[in-house]
Amino acid sequence: MKNSSILFGAFVIFSAVSTFAQTGDAKIENEITKVLHVQTAAWNRGDIEGFMQGYWNSPQMTFVSGDNVARGWQAALDRYQKSYDSKAKMGVLTFSELEFTILSKDAAVVLGGWSLERTVDGKQDNPHGKFTLIFRKFKDGWKVVHDHTS
Repeated sequence: MKNSSILFGAFVIFSAVSTFAQTGDAKIENEITKVLHVQTAAWNRGDIEGFMQGYWNSPQMTFVSGDNVARGWQAALDRYQKSYDSKAKMGVLTFSELEFTILSKDAAVVLGGWSLERTVDGKQDNPHGKFTLIFRKFKDGWKVVHDHTS
């Protein structure tokens, strides 16, 4: 009987930890999803600086796209402002196919797709690709510390 009590106690503890982890993961996913929604809303109203609020404002933040590596929040902002110097070039941003890997209570990786619907110089186009974002949780919330976009 004693062994059954120990096994039952271990099962209860494991179940509680497992339920907490699932609940914690879902909470983290929801918090990060909110960051991504705020970013897309800012982008879609033509607010690049608002979009950048989802990134860690640090010289250590890294943004990789194609052959280019931008180190630091300001460098990423400058790159966005140069590449998307009009609302037409920005178009309408959509994120899709989000896959979350929760690494810890304050770190996560998000894999997903991005797409722009836009009309530039009278021509419609739809640039799109994939991204991997590494998020960390800071006192002011979840922030992208590394973005690799293709």
